[in-house]
Amino acid sequence: MGVDEQATDQAAKAATAPDETTTTAATSSTHKYPIAPGYRVNVRTGPGTSYRIVRTLPLGMSVPIYCQKPGERVTGPYGTSNLWCNIANGQFISDTYVYTGSDGYVAPRCD
Repeated sequence: MGVDEQATDQAAKAATAPDETTTTAATSSTHKYPIAPGYRVNVRTGPGTSYRIVRTLPLGMSVPIYCQKPGERVTGPYGTSNLWCNIANGQFISDTYVYTGSDGYVAPRCD
């Protein structure tokens, strides 16, 4: 195969190969869960109210849940639980403020 033929063959393979950017984006999309209506929820650095507040979620927000871990027991609009949701790197909210449709884990346990 000559140099021109190799280039044409490589271009044809690249044109039919799946776009890695699209594939990665599709597989990394995460379901978002709504925060209880009427609540502005404090986001903390760990699974408890003694952890520092890093931000407050606005009304009507939905959040991804990357992992969950046990922590301080809290009562909120969806009951009482010690389960906390990791919504971003180093950011946690009580599961009792998130409508997940479950009283248990809906995501893997955090390390």
